Amino acid sequence: MEPPVIELAGVGKTFIASDRSSTEALSGIDLGIARHEFVALIGPSGCGKSTLLRLMAGLLPASAGSVRIYRQPVTEPRDEIGIVFQRPTLLPWMSVLDNVAFPVKLKTGRVDPATLARARELVGMVGLADFIDKRPDELSGGMQQRVGIARSLLHDPDILLMDEPFSALDALTRDEMSLELLRILRDTPKTVVFVTHSIPEALLLADRIVVMQARPGRVRDVIDVPFARPRSLDTLTDSRFNRMANEIREQVFTRRTES
Repeated sequence: MEPPVIELAGVGKTFIASDRSSTEALSGIDLGIARHEFVALIGPSGCGKSTLLRLMAGLLPASAGSVRIYRQPVTEPRDEIGIVFQRPTLLPWMSVLDNVAFPVKLKTGRVDPATLARARELVGMVGLADFIDKRPDELSGGMQQRVGIARSLLHDPDILLMDEPFSALDALTRDEMSLELLRILRDTPKTVVFVTHSIPEALLLADRIVVMQARPGRVRDVIDVPFARPRSLDTLTDSRFNRMANEIREQVFTRRTES
């Protein structure tokens, strides 16, 4: 059996404010994530989901325990990790193509023909070939998020960390983007950790759902999602789907009111 790609052991995070007061955001997180597994993190606001993602990304140091990727301690951002945030933060004066290629330009100061060709390929992969020369203000919110996903895939990362990437979208666009993400991952498999507040979204996308409890964030439960892949909107009509969604919702709500 292959070892986990991402390993968290006894992970805790405490933030120290300027007045020296402290807030314990995470405590005692133990979790292993396998190669090409899709894991969703859900839980009440303030339970540390986004903080946990930033620890995996090397954007924050852990206060306790260890975070390892491919058995190596995470001490800084790594090339094998791509990140998609809640908002794509595109540069408004750049075209879609230039925004996708920007990480390489930022790192090396230039964009070579191979990178540009890869960026064009990714723009096509996310369905924006006809908009490749448009600026962000000429795109819808869903289109802008597609650009953000394409940019995160530019260096072909092994791991994709996604922090509520569809939360600002309307319900129909959100479903569309979920299906688009499933298609992209079918063509280019990745290990994915996906933060969301949407239980149906987690059930549609994930192999496992990690349910977290309120601050300090801890793992309350880990749920295996039984739906076969490939998934589609038909998955939403499975008799188990609503039953599981209600069970998870009750678990999250109960723990929130008890805390």
